[in-house]
Amino acid sequence: MHIGVPAEIKDAERRVGLTPNSTHELVSQGHEVMIESNAGIGAGFDDEQYRSVGATIAANAEEVFEANEMIVKVKEPQAVERARLRADQTLFTYLHLAPDPAQTKVLIDSGATCIAYETVTDRKGTLPLLAPMSQVAGRLSVQAGATHLEAPNGGRGMLLGGVPGVSPAQVTVIGGGVVGRNAIEMAVGLGADVTVLDRDLGVLERLEERFESRVRTIYSNAATLQEWVCCADLVIGAVLIPGAAAPKLVTKEMIANMRPGSVVVDVAVDQGGCFETTRATTHTEPTYLVDEVVHYCVANMPGAVPRTSTFALNNATLPFTVALANKGPVAAMQADPHLMAGLNVYDGKITDVAVAEALDLTYHDPAALLAA
Repeated sequence: MHIGVPAEIKDAERRVGLTPNSTHELVSQGHEVMIESNAGIGAGFDDEQYRSVGATIAANAEEVFEANEMIVKVKEPQAVERARLRADQTLFTYLHLAPDPAQTKVLIDSGATCIAYETVTDRKGTLPLLAPMSQVAGRLSVQAGATHLEAPNGGRGMLLGGVPGVSPAQVTVIGGGVVGRNAIEMAVGLGADVTVLDRDLGVLERLEERFESRVRTIYSNAATLQEWVCCADLVIGAVLIPGAAAPKLVTKEMIANMRPGSVVVDVAVDQGGCFETTRATTHTEPTYLVDEVVHYCVANMPGAVPRTSTFALNNATLPFTVALANKGPVAAMQADPHLMAGLNVYDGKITDVAVAEALDLTYHDPAALLAA
């Protein structure tokens, strides 16, 4: 198979779809890999590293899209990239279609086979291709929150862990999944006073066992959200419904009742965000104020640490990339229902239930479409 990797063009995005090691694995199995020149430079991989493992270097993205059957990326295709997709191509990347009707329409019209990292599943029912970036984002969320609590960055002027004789910052984490657990790890490690809210008692029990008395576990409902958001110095939004738009759990009124200079970090921004006041930002301009509360809502947080993120992502995606290349996308998905769960768009049709419901579009069973 001919596999192409364009440079990421989303603002301040420095990750790359394939590392040189992943490229070597694909080439060693008989595939041809084309990398756009300097696509890996932000993650620390130069063109010569790709050439040395057998890749071809393309002068530009147009050449990558024109010459290859499968396009491997990191972030959702931007407008100019979507316009280059064809019906005979497979796109393998993060898509996050539920809050993005404009992108969804163009992908449907393209006829391309679009497989989303974030909805591929595993035997445990978890999301193995989303997990590594959720781990990175969860940890970064606390770093970002701590930075923006500093007075020069608009915050209350608080040190997250305090010092002897001075109370630490109050950190509220909404959601105890992969993002939430990693946020808690960082916040506890820095000495913050941490509260986590979740509706799954099993999740709360596991967090209680893991962190013991260092974390306060609270069942999430409207009243407890109101209480623990309004008293927090830093709130981390770590809510996920696979494939679907994130629920707006934190209201404008809750934000208005927070102390001036408090910080909120919405890690769910890729899926539309879990704060009513969320709007996507970039690493270039990461924050804005609502009612004197600092909002950090960067839609590609792991892009801030592209080398760590690229390695972590490739560790998870490579087996699926190899399967798609070796068997072809249709046979690979028919052989693996977990990979099939990643199919969001096929032959101009929506094949993910959550995306279809979020955008009020007709859902089509992927197994039936692939069989046809």
